[in-house]
Amino acid sequence: MRPFAYAAPGSVPAVIDALRDARPGTKILAGGTTLYDLMKLGVEAPPAVIDVHRLPELTGISVADTELVFGAGVRMADVSDHPVVSADYPALAESIWRAASQQLRNMATLGGNLLQRTRCGYFRGADFACNKRNPGSGCDAMEGHDRHNALLGASSSCSATYAGDFAIALLAFDATVDVVGPLGERSLALADLHVEPGENPAQEHVLAPDELIVRIRVPLTAAGRGSTYLKIRDRESYAFALASAAIGLVLDGDGVVTESRIALGGVATRPWRAVEAERSLLGRALSEESARRAGEIAFAAARPGHTNGFRVELGIRTVAEAVRIAGERAVR
Repeated sequence: MRPFAYAAPGSVPAVIDALRDARPGTKILAGGTTLYDLMKLGVEAPPAVIDVHRLPELTGISVADTELVFGAGVRMADVSDHPVVSADYPALAESIWRAASQQLRNMATLGGNLLQRTRCGYFRGADFACNKRNPGSGCDAMEGHDRHNALLGASSSCSATYAGDFAIALLAFDATVDVVGPLGERSLALADLHVEPGENPAQEHVLAPDELIVRIRVPLTAAGRGSTYLKIRDRESYAFALASAAIGLVLDGDGVVTESRIALGGVATRPWRAVEAERSLLGRALSEESARRAGEIAFAAARPGHTNGFRVELGIRTVAEAVRIAGERAVR
């Protein structure tokens, strides 16, 4: 790890002032569970870090009349253990406790989790060509071992998978993030936060270098109670997803789907909303066939590489099973 400067401003406005004057490459430090790891690997080498983890403005969970509100500095464990989240939005709670060990959940923050970087081995290995780590160097994953790489949203420059879980569940429920910077505060849909690699894989989100996520807002919906986050992985002990799905359903008295939400994780270069798959369920009674069909539609545009083609069928089955679980919860 290279030497770096350290600052811990005492308020959000002071953080923004520090970011405005920061040297290029300065990073925000919250829980540190990703940044420190990448710094030790030499993938990240910021000249300075600005510590925000003690700021009271970034903490707190509230339940308003129309939305859940999470401070960006809230620890993951506080969300997964929150009684309202567990009861009314099981997909959100499950996406967090399936994401990491208790030790990591006690440290990692929601804002940092949303912006975590890929776990692609070619990105994290300094000896490999990686357009995300070193723009213009090429992508060794294209002709290499791509078992965990993206099936959706990849480009000729990058196929690295977005590794997070919480953002997938947030996406299914139309979450919004509030950010602040020198030009003031703005809000954007979580769906617009992350970007596909295109020809510029080094850009992973739309935030400016001097902007900070301050809160995450989730609209209240009946689909929250009839929801699940299903994560399929090589081992149960907090591995990253081979495929995952966040599903939220509302059924009428006859068991017909009146609201459907489907987001995919572990299979795309960003959190992925499966809109056409959602539409395929609307107005229909749930069945094995309709659940399977939703999975097939969700992965219709998948482009497998050399070694990850098995994950298309795995993803279809993941969606189908998650639809079944969400349907059972929706009628309780």
